[in-house]
Amino acid sequence: MLIDIISKELGFARERVRNVVDLLEGGATVPFIARYRKEATGLMDEVAIGNVKELHEKLKQIVQRKATIVATIEEQGRLTEELKRRIDACFDAVELEDIYLPYKPKRRTRATVARERGLEPLADFIWQQQAGDVEGRARMFVNKDVPAVEDAIAGACDIIAERVSEDEWARGAMRRFYARRGKLVSRVVKGKEPDGVKYADYYEWEEPVGRISSHRLLAIMRGEEEGFLRVGIDVDADEACEQLFRRFVRRGSPVRSIMEGAIADGFKRLLSPSIENETRAAAKVKADDEAIAVFADNLRQLLLSSPLGQKAVLAIDPGFRTGCKVVALDKQGNLLCHSVIYPHPPHNDREGAANMLSSLVKKHSIEAFAIGSGTAGRETESFVRSLGLSPDVFVVNEDGASVYSASAVAREEFPNEDVTVRGAVSIGRRLIDPLSELVKIEPRSIGVGQYQHSVDQTKLRERLDVVVESCVNLVGVNLNTATKQILTHISGLGPSLAENIVKYRAENGDFRSRRALLKVPRLGAKAFEQAAGFLRVVGGDVLLDNTAVHPESYAVVEKMAADAGVSLEEFIVDKEVRLRVPLKDYVTEKVGMPTLNDIMDALNKRGLDPREPARAFAFDATVHEIEDLRQGMVLPGIVTNITAFGAFVNVGVHQDGLVHISQLADRFVASPGDVVKLGQQVMVRVVEVDLKRRRISLSMKI
Repeated sequence: MLIDIISKELGFARERVRNVVDLLEGGATVPFIARYRKEATGLMDEVAIGNVKELHEKLKQIVQRKATIVATIEEQGRLTEELKRRIDACFDAVELEDIYLPYKPKRRTRATVARERGLEPLADFIWQQQAGDVEGRARMFVNKDVPAVEDAIAGACDIIAERVSEDEWARGAMRRFYARRGKLVSRVVKGKEPDGVKYADYYEWEEPVGRISSHRLLAIMRGEEEGFLRVGIDVDADEACEQLFRRFVRRGSPVRSIMEGAIADGFKRLLSPSIENETRAAAKVKADDEAIAVFADNLRQLLLSSPLGQKAVLAIDPGFRTGCKVVALDKQGNLLCHSVIYPHPPHNDREGAANMLSSLVKKHSIEAFAIGSGTAGRETESFVRSLGLSPDVFVVNEDGASVYSASAVAREEFPNEDVTVRGAVSIGRRLIDPLSELVKIEPRSIGVGQYQHSVDQTKLRERLDVVVESCVNLVGVNLNTATKQILTHISGLGPSLAENIVKYRAENGDFRSRRALLKVPRLGAKAFEQAAGFLRVVGGDVLLDNTAVHPESYAVVEKMAADAGVSLEEFIVDKEVRLRVPLKDYVTEKVGMPTLNDIMDALNKRGLDPREPARAFAFDATVHEIEDLRQGMVLPGIVTNITAFGAFVNVGVHQDGLVHISQLADRFVASPGDVVKLGQQVMVRVVEVDLKRRRISLSMKI
């Protein structure tokens, strides 16, 4: 049943969905399935496999919820065969809760009180809308708890109001009405105008809830959470009630006025607040999903940003009063030494700073400078460039470096160094290999999303974890140099096995082969199967261990080499020999053309990093502060963040400028990500500079 639903909803062949689910249930990871089980999935990529996994887990939760609902209704003695059939057939979470609502244990309501007073038969009489004396019937229910006829009718109306508010049709109709006709209304909380000025745009705001953009909704809801805005969803109550009247009040009903009064009360008091909350929650989920998608895409780009590679780096964490912390790192990112220079006010020791940097460059054969982008970053970059030293100069985004420097990971790596040294090391290592360094930081601290602290944090964390895992496995890691943090994200491992690998390596020396992983405590055959293809052993005993070819396919490559009459080493090195291999001859029941093509692709790219190498960049030398900007200037910049409404670009003035989505290109742009990428070097034109609000408007329409 679940397989059929997934197949229909996602549009994948049933057999492919079944294969994916079986692999996932058997402990396979999404990266492993996407990379090494293409025959089973029909070439589904990570996104498609992830969608199958997500929907399957969602449906399993619904199945569990249905079991709870059935058990609850059965305990009440109200479970009929028809009701059970309806629950069994339902796989829509909202519809399921609508079915359950009349049976759901609830707090004591006005309708509950009326039922306790024996007024349900009177409510049924009115509900049937047959000819008869309502007041006369109501007198039959007058007693010490129901002192008057009016009280009896009022209690019956409370029951009717609740009955309508819990009716499936009514809830569905009002849900659609709110989605179609509802307006999100935002008003400033009286007396909060001065303090909530950053939300001034939303002091008097109305917009159809179905069309509001994700970033605007999240901003408004944040303003509400901080106590500056009152937010609600307005609809035409008369129009809503009219729909309900047409459904529940019979034509020519002798109790029309009573029914309409009860229904209107039920809408205002029960149904409207409930559906408004649902509508807000649904809009929030949609906004969260869009914001999380933007964040995830930005994070992927950041993690896969260009590495400098194994080069000696002099990293500088800039500062004014406290000086600039300088660290020298070797080609593997190991800390060689650290010092402090004071080239800026109030010290202005430019000569001493110049001598120190020149000495460190010479002593450690430095090949590049990595300068943090924070406070004093622009001034430090200009100073370093003015020295005319040979190493290239790179400005490194330092968002999250302070989070790392104070973390348990940093303390474990550098127990004897203070946070300033750790922060500078992080900046340098980000240049050498961004992925290896950034995986040590909580993704939400990296600062490449929009309203990341306002969205569902569990969903955000899960999505970002998937992105990190995908990026790490795409690039692969060197088994003998990888840190515990990056190994944690390798398919099939996790924190415990990653720690065991690092510990085993420290005690026994470098791994000579992938197979040696099986000697690591608690690392069994399943974990090896999932992880091996994403780990590289450079200079080991097995040539194929430094490729993306999975050990389960080594025999295929060895047979190809033997059939070609060459050694395995020659086969791996000589592309011309490989081009002559008739791949179709090696297709078997277990190995299809997708795997064979992947094997050849892996051999063609052995040892190669899929990321583009880092390129040096320089800001305009005449621009240092926002006051230096003039309308019409054309400047080089670096894309630092991408949102649903545009891209932020650093032009070297301590304040990123916004290129609105309408200014990204001379054509319609559906998504900023279609035009720019994080870390991309671009040319922009200054459109407007708002010194008072410290805002810069830019355009890529040069």
